[in-house]
Amino acid sequence: MQIKKYIEQNAERFKNEWFELLQIPSVSSKSEHKADMLRCADKWRELLLASGVSRAEVMPTKGNPVVFAERLIPDAKQTVLVYGHYDVMPPEPLELWQSEPFKPTVRDGRVYARGADDDKGQALIQVKGFETALKTGVLNCNVKFILEGEEEIGSPSLEAFCEANKELLKADVILVSDTSMVSEETLSLTTGLRGLAYWEIEVTGPNRDLHSGHFGGAVANPINVLCKMIADITDADGRITIPGFYDDAEELSDEEKSMIRQVPFDEEKYKAALDVAALHGEKGYSTLERNSCRPSFDVCGIWGGYTGEGAKTVLPSKAFAKMSCRLIPHQDATHISELFINYIKSVTPDYVKVKITHSHGGQAYVCPIDLPAYRAAEKAFTETFGRRPLAVRRGGSIPVIPAFEKILGIKSVLMGFGHERNAIHSPNESLSIEMFYKGIEAVARFYNRYLNNEKI
Repeated sequence: MQIKKYIEQNAERFKNEWFELLQIPSVSSKSEHKADMLRCADKWRELLLASGVSRAEVMPTKGNPVVFAERLIPDAKQTVLVYGHYDVMPPEPLELWQSEPFKPTVRDGRVYARGADDDKGQALIQVKGFETALKTGVLNCNVKFILEGEEEIGSPSLEAFCEANKELLKADVILVSDTSMVSEETLSLTTGLRGLAYWEIEVTGPNRDLHSGHFGGAVANPINVLCKMIADITDADGRITIPGFYDDAEELSDEEKSMIRQVPFDEEKYKAALDVAALHGEKGYSTLERNSCRPSFDVCGIWGGYTGEGAKTVLPSKAFAKMSCRLIPHQDATHISELFINYIKSVTPDYVKVKITHSHGGQAYVCPIDLPAYRAAEKAFTETFGRRPLAVRRGGSIPVIPAFEKILGIKSVLMGFGHERNAIHSPNESLSIEMFYKGIEAVARFYNRYLNNEKI
C-alpha cells in the first residue's frame, strides 16, 4: 500500500521531528518559559512547511502565539481544520521521572518525555498524516492547521483569536487528536466530552487566628463551616443538591446505554487498580455512565489553619477550597456557575463571610456519529487497526471544542490515539512508537476516505 510504504520510508525522519519538538520545554503556565513557547511555535511553523503546507505563520494573540498553516487545493469542495496545542504541563515532580522530561528516551518501544502524547505526539500524528496523504496523492480537500500555546492553562486567548479570524479559519469540520481510546485492547473514537465549571471559595471568620482554648465553642471555625457547606452539596445518593442543577441535563438514550455496555469493563480490576474497597457515585447509573455521561462535583483542594509539623491549637481566620463540576450536554457552564454561587451564598451562615471566584469553565460537546467526517474516521481506524472502533463519550473536558462550535459553527471529530498508560500530565508521560506510526496511517486513511475518495 502506498500509505504504509511512505510511512516506512520516512519513519526515522518522522521520529526525529517528534524528538525535536519534545526537547523544547514549552510550559505555558510558567513565565520563565516564554522564550521556549516562541521557539516551539517557530519549530512547528518549520515542520508544517516541510510537510507540504503552502503557507505557515506564527500569529500573535494576547498570550502565546497561534501557529496557522494551510494547503489549499484548486476546486476543493471541503475544508478540514486541524486543531492541536504545542504547550505542555509542568514536568514536576521531577524526582519521579525515570529519565529527564525534556530529553526523549526510548524504553520498551515507547517514547518517554513531557508532551510525548499530550499533545506534541498526537498533533504531529496529524501533521505527518496530512503529509502522507498529500505525498501519496489521496488528499482531495483543503487542510488548515491551528496550533495554540495555551490549552493547558484554559486557552484564554483562543476565543478572541477565532472571533477575529473567522474567515481565515472557515472550514467544514475540525479534526482533533487530543483524546484517548478506552484501552489498548479496545479501540474507540470519542463522541462526547463533559463540560466544566471551576471555583475557589474563601471563608472568613474572625479577623485573625485565635487560641482555640480561649475562643473555641464561642466563635465559628471557618474550616468547620466550609466542610459542612461542601458536604451538603451532594446527598446520600450522590445527587448534587444545588437547586435547578439538573433542570437542563440530558438523559442518556437507550442507544447510548447500549453502546456503553459494549465497553469491556471489570469493576473488580478497576477497584483493585485504585486500591479502593468500593465505588461510589450517583444512584441508578453504572460506573461507566457516571464517569462519562453524568455530572459530578469534586473538591479539588482544601486548606486553612496550621498544617506544619507538630500541634498548634489555633482557630483559623480563613479557610479555602477549590472545587469543580463536570457537566453534560445542555448544562450551560455559565448558568451552572451562577446557580452554584447563589447556592453557596444562600447557605452561608451569618457568622462567617464568603468570597467565591469563578475560575474557568466550558461547555459539554457531542459529535454526531452520522457526520461524514466521523464515518471517514471510523473507516480509517477500521482499515488501520483491523477492527471497528466503539463510539464512546469520555469524562474529560476540552473547552475549546465547544467554543469552536459556538464561534465558527463547526463540529469536531475527536480522533485520539492516547491511552491511560501514557500518563499524560504525570511523570513518565509516554506514547508507543507503534501507535505513533499507526496514528499517522489512520489520519492519512481519513483523507483517503473523506468525501468518498478511495484511490487506495
